[in-house]
Amino acid sequence: MNIKYRHLLGRSLVAAVRSRLAAAVGVVALLAAALIGTAAGAASAAPLAAPVTAVSHASAGWVCPGTPIPPGYVITLRAPNGCNGAGSWFMQPVKDGIWTCATSPIPPGYVITLHNAVGCSGIDAWFLQLARDGQWTCATSPIPAGYVLTGHNNAGCGNIGSWFMQLARAGEYMCPYQPVPAGFRAGAANASMCSGLGGWLLVRA
Repeated sequence: MNIKYRHLLGRSLVAAVRSRLAAAVGVVALLAAALIGTAAGAASAAPLAAPVTAVSHASAGWVCPGTPIPPGYVITLRAPNGCNGAGSWFMQPVKDGIWTCATSPIPPGYVITLHNAVGCSGIDAWFLQLARDGQWTCATSPIPAGYVLTGHNNAGCGNIGSWFMQLARAGEYMCPYQPVPAGFRAGAANASMCSGLGGWLLVRA
C-alpha cells in the first residue's frame, strides 16, 4: 500500500513539475515572442521614423544668444533675464506685417517700413512687410532685386529717414546711394530729383 502510494505520489510530483516546467517554458516563449515582436516592430518602424527625425523642423519659441535663426524666422521679443541672465529671444515665422527686434534677420523679399526706438525691451523694433511697388521704407531697409529708391523724406520712419521704393522702370529717376538694378544703366543726372539729393535717369541696358 505504501509502495503504491509512493509510486502514485512520485507520478503526481513528476506531472506537477512537468506542468510547471511547461508553463514556465510557455511564459518564456511568450516573453521572447513579445520581445522579438517589439524589436521587429521597432525595426520596421525605424525607416518610417528616420526621415522625420533626420529633418529638423523649426518651431516658434525662446532661444539663447548665438542660436542660429532658421531661414524664414524672425526675432520678435526679448527677455533680458532669460538664459541665465544673458537674455533670450523669441523667434517665430515671418509674415507680412510683423514687428521684429533690431537684432532680427530680415528674410528675403521683406523690407522695413516702420521703426520704434523703444520697442523690443528698449533695443529698437522694426516693422517688416513684403516688398511692393510704391512703398515707403526705412533708411536701413534692404532693397529687394528689381526695386529702386525714387524719393526721400528726412523726417520719415521715426526721424531716421525714409525712402520711396518702386519697381525699376525705364524713365524713372533713381536716388543716389544705391546700385543700378540689373538690366538698366544710369542715364542723365537731375539735381532736383529725390527731394534735392539728385537722381539718375534709368535707361534700359
